[in-house]
Amino acid sequence: MSSLPRRVKLEAKALPSEDDELPSFLNSSSESEQEEEEWQPKRKITKKPRLPKKNEAKPKKAAVPRSAVARKKVKKAAIKEEMLMLNMVLMPFWQDVSLPIAPAEDNRMQLLKPKEEYVGTKPKTSNRKPEGPEKMEINSFQGKNVKSLESDEEPSTSVPVVGNEVKHEKSEEDFAFNEPPFKKIKSTTCPEGKPVKNLGGNKVKEEFEMNWDIVQALSEITNVEPWVCSNLIRLFQEENTIPFIARYRKELINNLEADALREVQQTLEELRTVAKKTHTMIQKLKKEGKLSGCLLTALLNCRTLEELDHVSAPYKTGSKGTKAQRAKQLGLEPAALSLLQNPMELNLFSYIRPNTKGLSTMQEVEAGVQHILADIFAKDKDTLDFIRKLCQQRYICLQSALAKVSSKSGNEKDIDKFQLYHEFSCNIKNIQHHQILAINRGENLKILTVKVNIPDGVKNEFCWWCVNERWRPKQFLKPELMRILRNSVEDAYKRLIYPLLCREFRSKLTSDAEKESVMMFGRNLRQLLLTNPVRGRTLMGVDPGYKHGCKLAIISPTSQILHTDVVYLHSGQGFREAEKIKRLLLQYSCSTVVIGNGTACRETEAYFADLIMKKYFVPLDVVYCIVSEAGASIYSVSPEASKEMPDLDPNLRSAVSIARRVQDPLAELVKIEPKHIGVGMYQHDVSQTLLKATLDSVVEECVSFVGVDINICSEILLRHIAGLNANRAKNIIEWREKNGPFINREQLKEVKGLGPKSFQQCAGFIRFNQEYIKTFCRMTCSFFISDSNKKTELGSHAILTKAGAQGKKKSKPTSCASQQPNPLDQTCIHPESYNIAMRFLSFIGGNANDIGKSDMQQKVNAVIQKEGLEGTAKRLNTTVHTLQLIIDGLTQPEGFDIRTDFDKPDFKRSIVCLEDLSVGTVLTGKVENATPFGVFVDIGVGKAGLIPVRNITEAKLSKVKKRRSLGLGPGERVEVKVLNVDIPRLRITLDLIRVL
Repeated sequence: MSSLPRRVKLEAKALPSEDDELPSFLNSSSESEQEEEEWQPKRKITKKPRLPKKNEAKPKKAAVPRSAVARKKVKKAAIKEEMLMLNMVLMPFWQDVSLPIAPAEDNRMQLLKPKEEYVGTKPKTSNRKPEGPEKMEINSFQGKNVKSLESDEEPSTSVPVVGNEVKHEKSEEDFAFNEPPFKKIKSTTCPEGKPVKNLGGNKVKEEFEMNWDIVQALSEITNVEPWVCSNLIRLFQEENTIPFIARYRKELINNLEADALREVQQTLEELRTVAKKTHTMIQKLKKEGKLSGCLLTALLNCRTLEELDHVSAPYKTGSKGTKAQRAKQLGLEPAALSLLQNPMELNLFSYIRPNTKGLSTMQEVEAGVQHILADIFAKDKDTLDFIRKLCQQRYICLQSALAKVSSKSGNEKDIDKFQLYHEFSCNIKNIQHHQILAINRGENLKILTVKVNIPDGVKNEFCWWCVNERWRPKQFLKPELMRILRNSVEDAYKRLIYPLLCREFRSKLTSDAEKESVMMFGRNLRQLLLTNPVRGRTLMGVDPGYKHGCKLAIISPTSQILHTDVVYLHSGQGFREAEKIKRLLLQYSCSTVVIGNGTACRETEAYFADLIMKKYFVPLDVVYCIVSEAGASIYSVSPEASKEMPDLDPNLRSAVSIARRVQDPLAELVKIEPKHIGVGMYQHDVSQTLLKATLDSVVEECVSFVGVDINICSEILLRHIAGLNANRAKNIIEWREKNGPFINREQLKEVKGLGPKSFQQCAGFIRFNQEYIKTFCRMTCSFFISDSNKKTELGSHAILTKAGAQGKKKSKPTSCASQQPNPLDQTCIHPESYNIAMRFLSFIGGNANDIGKSDMQQKVNAVIQKEGLEGTAKRLNTTVHTLQLIIDGLTQPEGFDIRTDFDKPDFKRSIVCLEDLSVGTVLTGKVENATPFGVFVDIGVGKAGLIPVRNITEAKLSKVKKRRSLGLGPGERVEVKVLNVDIPRLRITLDLIRVL
């Protein structure tokens, strides 16, 4: 009790002195970043308001005698008086202070950090009178020096001032505190679309600190601007999903696309993994007493797992220790250091111990010193940076050859697959990703041997640089000592540095190849998922087969199963089965046949083509198409299929799935695990964790961007919406079954487990059919009005609570009035931008009920032509990206689907044989798969042809269609010319003429 007043008096005396240290929130020190991290004085100041909080909490835990309570009240009163005294002393100091300012990054942290700790205090302590003016002074201090806070940053990374100082402080507070998303949803989102280029500076505090800045490292690896990387790190920390960021946070990410965001996210995870493993290793070595200052620095400099493994390998448990460690144990480290720093006084003879192994002769002593020096050279950062830079300037090649063991005893078929790589050599700068993956597979099968060839010139220049520049002794060296130094450098290169470089090159090449393979798989999957649906048709799905027959399934335009059957087309009963097929097609008015591309596909296609050519199905004009049946058999025996089609045989379920893949590819393909769809390259050789994460993200992106109608979509489709998962999707379906259809987006907040963050992420991707909702509202409201005199409930699901039964509240009139449909819910506009959208509507003189109509388009065009997009955005105090999204939402027709820009399946009536092909023949086909070396096209001859990547140029691609990259994707229709036909090997080479 007595110590506290004494401390207050001491601090009060110290404050007026200009030479003494100021409180942390006024500290003008612009020292190095080390002081920025400690903040010792600041913690003392911020802890003081919490003293009453600690004392207030104690009486709640247990009953205290009256005397003790009285003593505590006296103590609380005394503390309050002391705090009043301190603030009275501080107030004149606040007024007289000259407001010194630290550098931008430090000052921002100093202003915000105390407030961060203060947020956790109770309202009681925040209402004290002396704290009012103090807080006002801090606000005004921030507002007056906003420009100085930004002066040290680049223009692209500064936070624009939005006129009002308090608002500026609020945005800084929101982005600096890293609070849980469910507490402040609107913090990082700029709900009204105000321009925010940076979420609070490029400094990002990570859980595990390293000697390198994670923002700069991320920017260098991904070639993305540092301010964008900084924003993305914060957005990912706050659990924002990629679809949400890509659509609704464009101003914060410089309009990056989803693929680029995924790359940044994956690289960020890799860097964090390195940092985490590094600190785990540091703690382990510290416990074992092996951690030295040099080792700590070397560990904190590591940027890759290969570097970390190189530095930490000798210290791992169970390791015998390196040659350098054994030499150090013999006491030769002083001799090695002396050779570099003070060689004139070095006498190696004094280290000879005749009875000690390793020190018995001069040769052993020299070898031990050499090993220690080589270890020092191989772990030096500058030395490694020099050799890496040197390698970048030289010709480094990757070589592969046929392994001697495999050539003697191996499967000839497997060996022939790698014929191109039996004597292969290529510069690592020019080698293709598919070549890397092929070589790695051959090496894993022990068919190929692989090595990295670094020219001798690199070694010679490196050794000269080490001896004459980097590790040049400070004094004259005797010839025998100079020989030891040269041998040490050569030993370091040959035994330690060269293997490290080989591992780094191979690891980098493999990592890049795997990432490209995964990204290619993702692009192909996206193209497949976004195939234009064929709506309004009755379809017959055919799962071809020989012995067990072809399974048939006829589905209605609304995907309902109308009929299933099995026909045996390839067992001599073709004519009789044709009658059955014709009868089914006529009965259900079905003129489209969908054939799976599995076993017996070619024969089944020929069967239907022959009947169509003979006009067997007249009066129906029957066409057919071929679709991939990858994953259909796996899905047919899955729990989801059993739940969806419980009474159907698994063999017939696959025919249903094949038909639905044409009717609505996205809704059907999301039921299958993405890796089973099979539109990739070397998918089994890449990291399965990375593959799964990327493909799941692509599915989430596609489903979210297309959008789902919340009142009719399936649970499987719903769980792939951004911000939702299996449990939340299940809860939404249960709410819908219990309470009837959703009327507006706000009702999603009533679903169990759907918190503010989940609502923020998913709301923009959920659609509402306005006509259906209006009809439902009219029916429910009329039903409510007719029964209002009887005071009955609206629907069987709305059960009165006890409070309602006592007459405290009438639930139904309130709900009927509040649950009104919102026309904006049918658009891609996010609820956080509804306010801006309504202001824009009033600005153009439009009505929300005219969304998607031609009148709305005309009004929008008139205003944009007059004011301009930027001028209109400035008038509405929003960003151009947000305004463009609002315009798109208002002008897109009702039921707009982004998949209309993609191709539909290629319907055919006839078939072409491989023997009919000749060089120069022009055909149309559909892209089946895309790889880095070319594109495979189905031209209807039973074997896909290859368009080499060199034949795909920008001039041949469609100018109308927006492309993510210079390449084709599955489902696109192309016109090609046959360049070569190799019938024995079933190889067809094509040239791309144009994209249809």
